[in-house]
Amino acid sequence: MSDLDQQQVGSPETGEDAETFGLSVRIAEALLFASATPLKLDDLAKSLPAGIDAQAVVDHLVDHYSTRGVNLRPLAGGYAFRTSADLGYLLQADQPAPRRLSRAALEVLAIIAYHQPVTRAEIEEIRGVSTAKGTLDNLLEAGWVRLRGRRRSPGRPVTFGTTPNFLDHFGLDRIDDLPGLEELQGVNLGKTRISRDLSIPLPDDDPDLREDEDPLDDLFAPLDPGDPDPPA
Repeated sequence: MSDLDQQQVGSPETGEDAETFGLSVRIAEALLFASATPLKLDDLAKSLPAGIDAQAVVDHLVDHYSTRGVNLRPLAGGYAFRTSADLGYLLQADQPAPRRLSRAALEVLAIIAYHQPVTRAEIEEIRGVSTAKGTLDNLLEAGWVRLRGRRRSPGRPVTFGTTPNFLDHFGLDRIDDLPGLEELQGVNLGKTRISRDLSIPLPDDDPDLREDEDPLDDLFAPLDPGDPDPPA
């Protein structure tokens, strides 16, 4: 029996239940290692023996890997193994260069994250300047922003929201883990262009459409029909 099976934190101490829990830990460990994206508890539970508490299994793994070279972390509403923060420098040379966004793209991303669902016109109103279509295209290509629906207003403009990839990339479990306005200004994110009077709402990335949104009926329609793109 491995060290992981023997260290049954929060598991039955003896008997068949302990063996079932140990098996569940091994199953969960294998699935989490093999997954390229964070696994949600509900999805993990489907592969565990009946009657096993998936949260207890995950809590056991979190504790077991807390001092290892990789840690099990809550990310994007699920769990994923990530390199321990103090060892990340060892892998930097083998990692592709991180995607670098322009200042405008960072501002747009922050507005979408906090104000979603939000249209391009609303983004421009908050920023006080025009937003090039290429800026939004870059965020869509990165997988951090998605098209949600169409606003029930003249022109039926597309609404934008963030994705689970956004949470995963920035090390967030939930959208309300985002920092507050003072922290954003501390790193100069949008400090120069966003009004000082801007109030940041409680972010909400609920995937369900709002009452003022309709489903996307044509993914290839212009983002803002009749509204020409400003120069990049």
